Amino acid sequence: MTTVSEIFETMAYGPAPESDKQALEWITRHGSEFGLFIGGGWTNGKGGELFDVINPATTARLARVTQAGPADVDAAVAAARQALGSWSTLSGHARARHLYAVARAVQKHARLLAVLESLDNGKSIRETRDLDIPLVARHFYHHAGWAQLVESEFPGHGPVGVVGQIIPWNFPLLMVAWKIAPALAAGNTVVLKPAEFTPLTALCLAEIAHHAGLPPGVLNVVTGDGRTGGLLVAHGDVDKIAFTGSTDVGRIIRQATAGSGKKLSLELGGKSPFLVFDDADLDSVVEGVVDAIWFNQGQVCCAGSRLLAHEGIAERLVTKLRARMEKLRVGPPLDKAIDMGAIVAPVQLERIRTLVSTGVAEGATMWQPSWACPAEGYFYPPTLFTNVAPAATIAQVEIFGPVLVAMTFRTPAEAVELANNTPYGLAASVWTENINLALDVAPKIKAGVVWINCTNLFDAASGFGGYRESGFGREGGKEGMWEYLKPVWGRGKGKGEGVSQKAAPKRGKSAPLPSAPFSLPPIDRTYKMFIGGQQVRPDAPYARQISGAGGRRLGEVGDGNRKDIRDAVEAAHAAAGWAQTSGHSRGQILYYIAENLAVRADEFAGHIEALSGESADARREVDVTLSRLFTYAAWADKYDGAVHQVPIRGVTLAMHEPIGVVGLACPEEHPLLGFVSLVAPAIATGNTVVAIPSEAHPLAATELYTVLEASDVPNGVVNIVTGSKDALAKVLAEHADVDAVWYFGNQAGAALVERASAGNMKRTWAEWEARDWRDSQQGEGREFLRQATQVKNIWIPYGE
Repeated sequence: MTTVSEIFETMAYGPAPESDKQALEWITRHGSEFGLFIGGGWTNGKGGELFDVINPATTARLARVTQAGPADVDAAVAAARQALGSWSTLSGHARARHLYAVARAVQKHARLLAVLESLDNGKSIRETRDLDIPLVARHFYHHAGWAQLVESEFPGHGPVGVVGQIIPWNFPLLMVAWKIAPALAAGNTVVLKPAEFTPLTALCLAEIAHHAGLPPGVLNVVTGDGRTGGLLVAHGDVDKIAFTGSTDVGRIIRQATAGSGKKLSLELGGKSPFLVFDDADLDSVVEGVVDAIWFNQGQVCCAGSRLLAHEGIAERLVTKLRARMEKLRVGPPLDKAIDMGAIVAPVQLERIRTLVSTGVAEGATMWQPSWACPAEGYFYPPTLFTNVAPAATIAQVEIFGPVLVAMTFRTPAEAVELANNTPYGLAASVWTENINLALDVAPKIKAGVVWINCTNLFDAASGFGGYRESGFGREGGKEGMWEYLKPVWGRGKGKGEGVSQKAAPKRGKSAPLPSAPFSLPPIDRTYKMFIGGQQVRPDAPYARQISGAGGRRLGEVGDGNRKDIRDAVEAAHAAAGWAQTSGHSRGQILYYIAENLAVRADEFAGHIEALSGESADARREVDVTLSRLFTYAAWADKYDGAVHQVPIRGVTLAMHEPIGVVGLACPEEHPLLGFVSLVAPAIATGNTVVAIPSEAHPLAATELYTVLEASDVPNGVVNIVTGSKDALAKVLAEHADVDAVWYFGNQAGAALVERASAGNMKRTWAEWEARDWRDSQQGEGREFLRQATQVKNIWIPYGE
């Protein structure tokens, strides 16, 4: 008999590709060429020079971006300076609302950003989707909180001013969040320069933040290589530089800013030790090593690139590591089944190869898995060096690739000495089951972050930064906020204007703020899916922009996919008890929905007016919707069956039964009324539904779920999935656990649904000719009740 463990060991891994369609559509929408994002909009570079952005997994060109020159940097700094007065004098609460809106926007566009990051950088979609993008949102949420508290928690301090930020290519979007979230929370404005290899997600985020209401000039993005970064560092109207990158470039920036009065924070390179003592759980250690050095292809400043193992367990550990390395999968980053993606660029790949060759030449033993990397793209296999001398080049120089060097020690003192035998001091990881040993060793290691029995853990609440040649300053947590603040009495210092004599406000009281032209942003309204009685984010998540009359942006909804439909169908099946509820009870709930909707009639009319631009029609639609709910509440206990006259001694009972789970693709016109006109008869007769609201105007339906939540509708009876109507309707039609599909749209979509329904021969009701949904003859009645039920005939003979 085959066991589960045998199946697990012999399973073959197949590809699980993530679609790049929407990311490429976003690039194409911009003509595959990007200007700069300055003053709240796109501008063309003044010099006209463009350079290619390459997908490292395929070597194909993704886009072309602008090489910003002196005039561009001047324009970006001027836009930031112009916005500074208004932004810095906004209340902390107002800035918190803006950062909250950006966090929401990141979550809505999470899958777009994750895919774009993988295309641009080469890292695994699992890392971008599950780690990077959630942390990006977390940083904006966390720093929205600091913006709210800044006046009470940092009394006597204000923003530094215009901040120039330069970020690397290994975590392109996460580094953006690390930098701009605390800067904006503190009241600064920003000019950001992303790495030339990976500028796309920074540009995308700037656009998303603008659409989320971030005022013009608060965040500006200039692209380019080191020349652009040099212009930003040297600019006389920049008050602070925040840089993450190599130690060599950090030195140049330190020299360039010396004596200028610019505030400076530097997060630089590392050669982080990974200490393993003889009592450590080696299986956990192996997985820790995988996360420490092969995460993001080793392109991590705090990567645990030096494995320091107690000599008593070193050989066993290396054996386990080699076995684990054989199982690692290197391949296309958008394949969810791979562990390692591509190296970011040929120059970085060549650096890795050169340093590995140096390690071999200096006498270390190199080991790599038996399998080969993909021939196309910039890939490098996980690599392990043993017999490494502490002074060897590969033990001292940051390789910034998937290369681990292993050394041994005998005593804790020797372990600490080896750990500190480097000019860097960014991070370290200590593995032991002895808590006393761990707490004794950790403080002795010269590093800004020490992880115990874990590695590469990050959070917005915890500061990150290094010692010695790994830089200074912190990012994240309260300590990270201090990097973007200065005493209010120090305003103007370093600009030749002398020191302001304005006294700092007393502790616990905020200085009065002048009025600002930036209006208080509305609290972001995130329209989610409604599945199983709960508001849930879409699986992807992608977001769809919803526009109203005149093209005005009204909001965004989730762009549902096959997984969302699956979840909704499961929720609908879980609510099967609705069919056994009495008609009277179902009618009472429909009345209750109408009652709660009536209280908010003006509000819903306003939503519909914003969509259509017609106030009279909007109110009429709400009124007809209320009437329609009453109609089906009335029918709920009145749509009876029949007794047939058949030529036997007995009766035949024709019973109306609910079909089961019904998928509803609602009409585009009359977004509230059309939705209710399908949902109400379906649930009145005992069905549960998965409804796709109007694709163009879904907000009326998504707002309706707040009414459903307040109306005792059992969880799972009504489920709402927003997105592409035809694509989602096809998924419903193909789903084996969906019993019927109603489709109101175009002829092509109707044909698609009818064709796809053949799998389990489900009932379909597909129309493409327009109805007047306000007309009671066309929009309600027995036709809908017949479609919502199926007839069961029960023959009952009687008599002697």
